[in-house]
Amino acid sequence: MANKQKFNETKTKHFKTLEQYVPIVARVHGKSHPEFHDVHTLFDVLARKIKEAGSGLPDLNEEFTKLREITNDYTVPGDVCESYEAVYNMLAELDKAYQT
Repeated sequence: MANKQKFNETKTKHFKTLEQYVPIVARVHGKSHPEFHDVHTLFDVLARKIKEAGSGLPDLNEEFTKLREITNDYTVPGDVCESYEAVYNMLAELDKAYQT
């Protein structure tokens, strides 16, 4: 199944970095971008489901739908650091791989 393979490749590429960056970005930018706290919460759910699924494909449709809504389709705010931008870009890539 191409979907599972593409998703697992993208997950392998970005997941460890996301696990490091998301909490830091939430701490640094959460005050001026409170929506990122929702991103952090949804990422924690994604992470748990991905870990529980192992090499399988978890059901992440709801989480990705909410992430697209909260982030305005992963639109990076103009006043944030490169790490914030990287998180949105990695989440967008993971979402795209999941939807493919």
